[in-house]
Amino acid sequence: MNKKPIFDAVREMLDRSFTQAEVIALDQAIDLAAASLPANTAPAPGPTSATTPSPAPPPTPTPTPTPGPTPTGWKLGAAGTKLIQKWEGCEKRRADGQFDAYPDPGSADGKPWTIGWGSTGPDVKKGVIWTQAQCDARFDQDMLKYVKQVVDVLGNAPTTQNQFDALVSFHYNTGAIGTATLTKLHKLGKFAEAQNEFGKWIYNNHKPMNGLKARRADEAKLYGTG
Repeated sequence: MNKKPIFDAVREMLDRSFTQAEVIALDQAIDLAAASLPANTAPAPGPTSATTPSPAPPPTPTPTPTPGPTPTGWKLGAAGTKLIQKWEGCEKRRADGQFDAYPDPGSADGKPWTIGWGSTGPDVKKGVIWTQAQCDARFDQDMLKYVKQVVDVLGNAPTTQNQFDALVSFHYNTGAIGTATLTKLHKLGKFAEAQNEFGKWIYNNHKPMNGLKARRADEAKLYGTG
């Protein structure tokens, strides 16, 4: 039985990729359903039958899909959005409802200047003021960039949605998805060891930060939920 159309249809209904457990469960369910079908029997001969049709060739086996990021198949999930916005906050709200840019409180020189949901860049500097809509739009734009960077680094490494969300949050905060030991361990499938690596990224200017320690704990917890 060609299972690919079934996997594709269910994936489209879920609007996300499968976890490894879901792949196994769905694959087994399809096999059980196929086994319960009655066996094919040859058609009864009729008075007008001249020839017996040739049996259809067996379908080409379809490999069981392995969950992993693809350039078009991954996006930040709700849990990832909630986690990032929890820790970034939409800071420095003014009395008129708009938001001021502010210097990084953890750096020695105040750089980079930040606004909204942790957004930085050459257009964010002292004196910049954004509306809530601008902050939200920039967050969505930034997430597209960081999601793509994480996807590019992970390649086809088996990854659940929660793991992916945790890694995007980690990368948005550190920019280190391409160099971290955490990433290397994840790609090797050493998930427990990778989870422990989050707790090592708690320093700013060589000083441990309570806020970073708590954020890494949240990311590690999300990563570990599979």
